[in-house]
Amino acid sequence: MSTNSSALTIAERFLTAFQARDWEKLHGLLADDITWSMPGEGTISGTIHGADAAVDRARQIAGQGLHTELLHILVGTHGAALSLHNTATSPDGRRLDEYLATVLTMRHDRITAIDSYLSDVDGMSSFFTAP
Repeated sequence: MSTNSSALTIAERFLTAFQARDWEKLHGLLADDITWSMPGEGTISGTIHGADAAVDRARQIAGQGLHTELLHILVGTHGAALSLHNTATSPDGRRLDEYLATVLTMRHDRITAIDSYLSDVDGMSSFFTAP
């Protein structure tokens, strides 16, 4: 399997596991020393380290009723980028409507880094706030 098709396959598996809330499969795609950066000031912002922390962040994001629409998968030399549209409405009526690029850096068929780039950092920060 070529590097590009491997990156595409891993990116597809990542998104499928996230959308299915299959945390075990998601964990299996991640390197033990993964980092995940997220801009902003929300409860999901900052850089986390480790596969367990990455799965915990994914659970926190999904736990807010997030609907993720895949727009494109872009493949590069060191991984893939998912072009996504995320929407959600919180129980108290706050709305999230953002476009983002989730960049997956890969090594040896494992995701070693996730970097999130958002169209509305302030909106994400407002949506993901402490209760």
